[in-house]
Amino acid sequence: MQSYLKHYIDGAWVESEGGKTYQVIDPSTEQPCTEITLGTPADVDKAVDAARRAFETWSQTSLDERKALLGRIIAEYKARIPDLAKAISQEMGAPMALASAAQAPTGLAHFMTTLKALDEFTFEETIGKAKVVHEPLGVVAMITPWNWPLNQICAKVAPALAAGDTMILKPSEEAPGCAVILAEILDKAGVPAGVFNLVNGDGPGVGAALSSHRGVDMVSFTGSTRAGIAIAQAAAATVKRVHQELGGKAPNLVLEGADLGTVLPPTVAGVLANSGQSCIAPTRLLVHKSQVADAIQVVKSMMEATPVGDPAEVGAHIGPVVNKAQFEKIQGLIQSAIDEGATLVTGGVGRPDGRNAGFYIKPTLFADVTPDMRIAREETFGPVATITAYDTEEEAVRIANDTEYGLSATVSGDPEKAAKVAPRLRAGLVTINNWSPDIAAPFGGYKQSGNGRENGKFGLTDFMEVKTVVGLPG
Repeated sequence: MQSYLKHYIDGAWVESEGGKTYQVIDPSTEQPCTEITLGTPADVDKAVDAARRAFETWSQTSLDERKALLGRIIAEYKARIPDLAKAISQEMGAPMALASAAQAPTGLAHFMTTLKALDEFTFEETIGKAKVVHEPLGVVAMITPWNWPLNQICAKVAPALAAGDTMILKPSEEAPGCAVILAEILDKAGVPAGVFNLVNGDGPGVGAALSSHRGVDMVSFTGSTRAGIAIAQAAAATVKRVHQELGGKAPNLVLEGADLGTVLPPTVAGVLANSGQSCIAPTRLLVHKSQVADAIQVVKSMMEATPVGDPAEVGAHIGPVVNKAQFEKIQGLIQSAIDEGATLVTGGVGRPDGRNAGFYIKPTLFADVTPDMRIAREETFGPVATITAYDTEEEAVRIANDTEYGLSATVSGDPEKAAKVAPRLRAGLVTINNWSPDIAAPFGGYKQSGNGRENGKFGLTDFMEVKTVVGLPG
């Protein structure tokens, strides 16, 4: 078992003040694999103090200094990708193939994209008689989830470093190992003491203390809408900036007449990838009534051709979901769909055949799903897809938008027709015949999927303050 019992504060690994040991469970075996210390408000105070002191000097560094640091981080990161992938696979269940080819490299991609954005960013401009400048924002608290842990961590850490901010990271207690390794990477790359701090912990302890702390200027959070609301409420008393990327329930609007065998595989793949644990997974397939039967056969074949297996083994399989709570939530949603009258096409409740332990979910497809069913409204976060029939394009757009979420939406079908539908979908990301974002383009949600944007120059902008100076000489 890996043991990470210290926090990284002010450039050193330090003991917690009153924290308790927490064991991370390997979701494939249901046995402990990592232990950390859940931090306390006292640990948060120390980290915030360190970050505030470091901001005085780090905020004044030149762009060349920050670029050079990002370059060193990139070099150190590349050397640790095998370690990062192993930690992710063991703690949250991503198969090693996915962890090595996608999970770990996405963090590296954020540092590389941020470095490029920093080269191209316009830090000041003249508007009328005023000079408008972008400046470092201050101390940023970062609270991140377990599903794509390095992606969400590095989407915050990279632009904050580039912007001249200092930070305290609280990664998910379900996948903390990769965050500890990242701290080692940053330390070896020469990030000055206090600029980056890591305090492991849970939401009620460390997360709440960071959100309400008077020494924190911004909270950047990725996670559930429920938790996001609690963070915003805690932050309100100090009027700090709150940046959130929250839940999703993405539609996959399949246009009438689409070549289903061509357009569905690359979009339904998003429901299966990472065992469905992606906030942009296009789980709600909206299919014209004339093509429902054919769509069922295409998606059923995909689900039944997807093996479920040990994340430590090499192969084109999906692994378990992250923990018992998620497993039980997904089982409950599958059962709710059966109880509410949806047609179970394949999959269903219980573990896949041959699995007596581990939080494994059968790849599952439901047909005859109506928009009022729980399975159509609640974020499932598992390898579960639903098919809902529509009569007209107007009805399809209405069903697609009939959700409290607005993180992403997918359109499957003729690209020319899809381009006309995309502006009508109320989501921060719309993909056509695929489900993946562009890491250099802005990412974030409408409605209860959050506010603010990450990635590239938009990430830099959201981690900076804007100042207007009037009356400069000459």
